[in-house]
Amino acid sequence: MVEFDELKIRLQDDKEGLDMLAAAVGKDKLSAEIEKLEKETSDESFWQNMEEGQKTLKKLKNMKDKLAEFERLKRMYDDAVAHVELCIEFDDESELPAVRKSVEDYEKEFERQRLSTLLSGEYDASNAILTFHPGAGGTEAQDWAEMLYRMYTRFAERNGFEYKILDYSEGDGAGIKSASILIEGQNAYGLLKSEAGVHRLVRVSPFDASGRRQTSFASVDVMPEIDDSVEIDIKPDDLKIDTYRSSGAGGQKVNKTDSAVRITHIPTGIVCACQVERSQHQNREVAMRMLRSKLIEIKEREHLEKIEDIRGAQKDIAWGNQIRSYVFMPYTLVKDTRTGFEMGNINAVMDGELEGFINAFLQMENHKKIGQ
Repeated sequence: MVEFDELKIRLQDDKEGLDMLAAAVGKDKLSAEIEKLEKETSDESFWQNMEEGQKTLKKLKNMKDKLAEFERLKRMYDDAVAHVELCIEFDDESELPAVRKSVEDYEKEFERQRLSTLLSGEYDASNAILTFHPGAGGTEAQDWAEMLYRMYTRFAERNGFEYKILDYSEGDGAGIKSASILIEGQNAYGLLKSEAGVHRLVRVSPFDASGRRQTSFASVDVMPEIDDSVEIDIKPDDLKIDTYRSSGAGGQKVNKTDSAVRITHIPTGIVCACQVERSQHQNREVAMRMLRSKLIEIKEREHLEKIEDIRGAQKDIAWGNQIRSYVFMPYTLVKDTRTGFEMGNINAVMDGELEGFINAFLQMENHKKIGQ
């Protein structure tokens, strides 16, 4: 029964954190705002402005989802407390594994929601667009870029996000030359923005007959998906637009006609491409949306007043610029160079278990903001 008592004390200690999270989420304020917006949507004049109506509905849905998440967490806590107390009352040790799991599930969900409260950026709640590029090194680097692509799709699945392939260019022999995916879900960008940068791999290359250890690099670019309500001035003369035949992952996933579109923003050298929509016009719209998102993200991140202030300086996808190293040989370790956070279970990381790295980065950024 000692273990039940320990679990009960653990939950009692968690109560203060739960109350603090309720305040951080703004539970009472959120409930009042939802009630107010629901009254607005039921008004006869609500749909007179279709665009504003859609924005209000989206805002209402996000607020309801946020409140529902917290209420689910509260139920998990109450159920775990009740489970422990019943087992103590009836001296039922057979339920210990189930009780332990319910407490661990609650604490895991609590940590996930606590992490979300650190996301206060203007676009943190947005969907995320991830673009992958191999560094120098041919097949080895292209294979590493594809491994990262897989890692982030697994992360999306682990966290209940949907992902959609926007662009996929197969490598020569293995891997990818480039790829872009849209990850859809609440706070997708806020969670993934810390993943932008150069990622370094150390392993025995499967493409080297001599079995030598190789170092490879690939970059991950992360930007929020920004809707058309955010105004941005992109001059037509600053764009180079190319069309080409689609090709890529899955055969049926892309339209094998000259419908793929690649847009280059000449002043910055930023390239955005899309090949998965049914028509050239649709692919062009998606590529332009990606370009707009990228330019706005750079403008906000670098605190620039105008898009024209953005310069095309890009870091090399090479040694010295990495944000994280993934070592498969002679030992296994993934270490973030910015936060110092590390994890020895490299297979779990490659299967999308990135929460520790993301949490460490957000904590670091939060400490910077409050001057600690």
